[in-house]
Amino acid sequence: MKKTQNPSIERYVQSEEEQQKLYKRTLWVVILSQTFGGAGLAAGITVGALIARQMLGSESFTGLPTALFTLGSALSAFLVGRFSQRFGRRYGLSFGFITGGIGALGVIAATTMENILLLFLALFIYGAGTSTNLQARYAGTDLAKPKQRATAISMAMVATTIGAVAGPNLVTPTGHLAEAIGLPTLTGPFLLAAVAYLMAGFIFFFLLKPDPLLVAVAIAEKQNEEQVSTGGVNQQSTVDRLGVGVGAIVLVMSHVVMVAIMTMTPIHMERAGSGLSLIGLVISMHVAAMYLPSLVTGILVDKVGRSWMVVASGVTLSFAGFIAAYSPGDRMWSVALALILLGLGWNFGLISGTAMIIDATTIQNRAKIQGSVDVSVALAGSAGGLLSGIIVANSSYAFLSFIGAYMAILFIPLMIWVRYRKK
Repeated sequence: MKKTQNPSIERYVQSEEEQQKLYKRTLWVVILSQTFGGAGLAAGITVGALIARQMLGSESFTGLPTALFTLGSALSAFLVGRFSQRFGRRYGLSFGFITGGIGALGVIAATTMENILLLFLALFIYGAGTSTNLQARYAGTDLAKPKQRATAISMAMVATTIGAVAGPNLVTPTGHLAEAIGLPTLTGPFLLAAVAYLMAGFIFFFLLKPDPLLVAVAIAEKQNEEQVSTGGVNQQSTVDRLGVGVGAIVLVMSHVVMVAIMTMTPIHMERAGSGLSLIGLVISMHVAAMYLPSLVTGILVDKVGRSWMVVASGVTLSFAGFIAAYSPGDRMWSVALALILLGLGWNFGLISGTAMIIDATTIQNRAKIQGSVDVSVALAGSAGGLLSGIIVANSSYAFLSFIGAYMAILFIPLMIWVRYRKK
C-alpha cells in the first residue's frame, strides 16, 4: 500500500487524540454494519442443509451447502484481504458484503426454479458474506492499541449477535413472507440475508471514512521514517511466523469442529421430529453463544492471555462434542446445551487466535495475512461441512460429535508445545 498524502488522513497522523476519536467512530460503524451482517450469516446455517436435502433427495450431501458457501468464503477472504491491503477496509468489506447479498438473491432464484446447478453457484457466491462478516472484526483493530485489540474484536462480534440471533428465529415469519409473494417457504431466510448483507455493504461504503487501515498505514510509515532517521531499523514488514502459524491452527481447528457439528444438528433434530421453529430456536441459541460472550472474552484474552483462552476453547468444544453425542434429536434442551457450548468454545478460539495473528503482524502486512489465514479457515470449514454429511450418513451424529471432541482437546498439547518453544 502506497503512502498517501491525503490531507484528511494526515491530520490523524499528527494527532493521537484524533486517532482515538477515529478509532471509536470506526467501532461504531463496524457495530452498525455487523448488526445487519449477522442476520445474513444465519440464513445458510439454518435452512441451507434443508434446501439441499429437499432438492437432492438425499441426506448424504446435506453438508454440501455449508461446504459451498464456506468454499466461496475462502475465495472472497483472499480477495477481500488483498483488496483491503491495497485500497483499504472500506472498499474490501463493502465489496464482500454486497457480493454476499447478490449470492443470497441467487439462492432464492435457484430454489424457486429448482435449478441445482444455479443453487450451488449461488451458495458459493453467498459465501462472500460469511467471510466478510468475519473479516469485519479486523476493521476495529487497525487503530487499536495492543491492549485494546481483543476487546475491539469482541465489540464487532457482539454486534453480530443481534442479527445472528434474530435470523434463525425469523425462519417461520420470513417463510410466510416468501409464501405470500409466491416463493418457496425455505427461501424466506435468504430474503432476509439479501437485504441484510446489502445493507452491511452500503454502511461500510458510505460511512467508513476516512479508512482506518489507510490511516494506520500512514501512522506506521511516519513512525518507521522517524526510527530510520535516528539510526533505528525499519520493522514495517516483520512477521512472527510462529505466532501466525499457531493462531491459524487455533482458528482452523475451532472452526472445523464448530461447522461440522452445527451443520448436521438441524438434520439430527428433524429426524427426531423437531419442527423448523424449534430448530431455529436451537440454532439462534448457538449463534448467540458464538457472538454474545465476545465482550467478556475479549477482556479475558487481553487480561488473562491468549494461550489460556485457547486451552479454554479446546476444553469447551470438547465438552460440547461429548454432550452432543449423547443428545437425542428430540431432547431439545440437551441439544441446545451442546450447541451453546459449541458456540462458546468457537468464540474463545476465534478471538484468541485472531489476537495472536494481529500480535504477530504489522499494519503493513496485516490485512493480506489476515485474508490468507481466513482462506485456510474457510477451506477447513468447507471440508468440515462436506464431510459432516458423509460421516453422519454412513455412521451417526454421535460419531461425528466424538470426532469433534477429540480434535478440540488437542489444543492443550499445542499450547504446551508453544510454551516450550518460547523458552
